[in-house]
Amino acid sequence: MGSTTIMINTYNESKLHRTLKELYQIQGDGETEVPIGTYICDVVEKSGNVVEIQTKNLGKLMAKLYALHEAGRKVLLVHPLPAVTIIETCTEDGEPVSRRKSPKKQNWYTLFTELMGIYPLLTENWFQLEVLLVTVKEKRIRTAEPVQLKNNSRRFKKNWYREDKELIEITETRRFSCPQDYLALLPEHPDVFCAKDLAGLAGANTAHKIIWVLKKAGIIAPVKKEGRTTYYGVVQ
Repeated sequence: MGSTTIMINTYNESKLHRTLKELYQIQGDGETEVPIGTYICDVVEKSGNVVEIQTKNLGKLMAKLYALHEAGRKVLLVHPLPAVTIIETCTEDGEPVSRRKSPKKQNWYTLFTELMGIYPLLTENWFQLEVLLVTVKEKRIRTAEPVQLKNNSRRFKKNWYREDKELIEITETRRFSCPQDYLALLPEHPDVFCAKDLAGLAGANTAHKIIWVLKKAGIIAPVKKEGRTTYYGVVQ
């Protein structure tokens, strides 16, 4: 039996994903939707390096990324973080209902929630992560009756569903290629630090995620404990 190529459903591809794919295809003078082994890659640059665009759930790409590495490819994973989301709601007939900014805002620190799914890759020399702070427009359709989503992910039905998400602007870009790039995200800290030292800017919950990711990736390690507090230092 021959191998089966794992396809993506381009009909379900968001405008956000498609726009970024086209931008990186032009930037790398490459091609889109290229099969490598059993996978279809978003972009393969002229150099042969692979660019994958993932808007959320980075951990779901782990098997694919390792397979591309086994195929001798270097990989750039591109992840947009919506710092600003504009929500436009219309009726099913296309009549405007409302336009507002979402209170949810992501930043460099909230990135660590996604990094929990890919921490083994952060020190690999064949892997790079490019993170974009973006403004996006989310289009929602107001329905007459509460509805469930196609993937049945809602605990309770709601009277709207998201039709698409569109890129409005890229406001900042950072590329992560080595441990120092991730450490540079941390607020200023002493050589030995604990989660509380990071909580001022990142928040307590996110501070613990930062510590967890950097420790699991082998970028920091425990150096001492005072009471119930563990202190960490950068692994040299």
